[in-house]
Amino acid sequence: MRIAAIETYAVGAGWKNWLFVRVITDSGLHGIGEATLNGFIRTTEAAIRELEHLAIGQDPRRITALAKRLLDSVSLDGGHIHRTAIAAIETACWDIVGKSLGAPVHQLLGGRVRDSVLGYANGWYRTERTPEAFLAAAHGVIAKGFRALKLDPFGTAQGFIDEPDLDLAYAIVRKLRDDLGRHVHILIDVHARFTEAEALRTARRFANLDIYWWEEPTSRDRQETVHSVAAQSPIRVATGEMYDTVGQFYTLAERGGVNIFQPEPMSLGGIGNTLAVANLALAHGSWIAPHQSGGPVATAVCLQLAACVPNFLIQEHFDAFNEEWAHDLVTWTPTIDKLNGHLSLPDGPGLGIDLDLDVARAHPYDPHAYLNIFAEGWEKRLGSREVTP
Repeated sequence: MRIAAIETYAVGAGWKNWLFVRVITDSGLHGIGEATLNGFIRTTEAAIRELEHLAIGQDPRRITALAKRLLDSVSLDGGHIHRTAIAAIETACWDIVGKSLGAPVHQLLGGRVRDSVLGYANGWYRTERTPEAFLAAAHGVIAKGFRALKLDPFGTAQGFIDEPDLDLAYAIVRKLRDDLGRHVHILIDVHARFTEAEALRTARRFANLDIYWWEEPTSRDRQETVHSVAAQSPIRVATGEMYDTVGQFYTLAERGGVNIFQPEPMSLGGIGNTLAVANLALAHGSWIAPHQSGGPVATAVCLQLAACVPNFLIQEHFDAFNEEWAHDLVTWTPTIDKLNGHLSLPDGPGLGIDLDLDVARAHPYDPHAYLNIFAEGWEKRLGSREVTP
């Protein structure tokens, strides 16, 4: 079996674009992957085109060798874009292998260790930045069956946050905590907004609200700051979504203070490297909670990992809040157990999911679909890009 062609499909999904990949083999089998990266869809699509000559003619069943070839043959590290392009091809190859054997990917990786996984909602608060509006949106989340939700209440703050803005952020989360009760997990995404000192100051302000985690509390420029914050924060710290090498997670483990690692399979180069991070975390006594703000194929990748990784904590989930037509884009979507807030896991061959190409073509790339968390009103996720006159 050899790779004969690689197809890409850029899909406009409301407030952002998704990029899907189909790897076609000469045997008739195909596999799907995803290479979604906000603001860089056309760039990542070009990267796949740049790399495809290294994949055409190769055996898709030799996944590790192919991923290494795609990385090493360029003789230059293309970073986040490079590994996202590799991930799309790598996961599509896992899909092909699973389909060829009639087995889900998680079965190839050792089999299930669980039958479902706790999910947390994201992308749910497309609303005004007020306590009342956030609470109304949160009730919709709970009605869908979720028992955990994540939000960024900090508006457009960057570096520091002034007292009125901090008071409003606190009031939003206070309203959620008081109304939803202690059985609902509330996760805070800081989106790397703050300096080290400000991340600690705000964490201490929120400490009495029983926050599940404090995500990406400091600037991404220097990895060291997260360890200082984690050592002093009254809220457990989670981070790692922007890391694009396994070695960065080694540093995270080595320097201590963080026990929730957030690998993004797409950013890391795919399933193989994410498993390496999971095992590194296991040796460290830590857990993984993969980042996933892409489309439904990336969701399936994460849930395949959730099925077989023993130290898998919780899974981010946007899909329940995507555009309605997105459910028709794929052949499988997870269900939410309203008794415990758990997501179901795929059990079909390969990734257990496929694309409807007619639906993909009906929603082409949207140049305005873009998210900027430092733009006023970004919480509404309207999908707008500033246009220079």
